[in-house]
Amino acid sequence: MKNEALPLAPMSADEFLVWSQALPEGERYELVAGEAVRLQSERIRHAEAKASAWLALRSGIRERGLDCSAFIDGVSVRIDDHTVREPDALVHCGPYDPNSLVATNPVVVVEIESPSSAVFDATHKLADYFAVSSISHYLIVSPEQGRLIHHRRSSVEGEILTRILGRGETVDLSPPGFTVSVEALLGA
Repeated sequence: MKNEALPLAPMSADEFLVWSQALPEGERYELVAGEAVRLQSERIRHAEAKASAWLALRSGIRERGLDCSAFIDGVSVRIDDHTVREPDALVHCGPYDPNSLVATNPVVVVEIESPSSAVFDATHKLADYFAVSSISHYLIVSPEQGRLIHHRRSSVEGEILTRILGRGETVDLSPPGFTVSVEALLGA
C-alpha cells in the first residue's frame, strides 16, 4: 500500500477498524491519536520471541484451567476513541466474539522489544496500555538482553509497579492467576 492511500484526516477507532479490514494481507497498522501508523516488518528473531511469549502465556492459562485465551498479534486493544494498539501477544479473559478485531477484556499485554521500539514500548505504550482499566500487566520482553520488564497495576489508584526479571525467575500474572517463567517468555 502506498502512503497516498493512507487517510489524511484523523480517524476514530471505529473508522480505523473498518479501514484496516480492507488492507492487503500482511499490511498492519496501529491508530495513534487518530493517525494510522504502519507497523514495521519483523525479523525472524522477533517473530520467534513473539511465538515463545504467546506459547508461554497459553500454557500457563491451560495449566490453571482459566477462562482466558492467549492471542498473538493481529488482535488489537482499543485504548480510547482515537488510539488502537496491536501488542505482540495478549491475554484476554472471559467470553469474546471470535470475529472481533479487538480484545474487549485484555488483562496481560506483551511487547517484544526491538531497538527501534524500545523507547515507545517503555513510554507511550506503557501509558496507553494502563489507560485501559482491565489491563493488569504489561510485559516488555527483551530476548537480546535476556530480561523481562514487568509493569503491573497496583491496588493503589494510579500506581504502576515495575520489576526487572532475568533468566531463572518467574513472573506472577495475578490476575488472572498464573505464573510463567521468564525463560519461557524469552524463548530460551
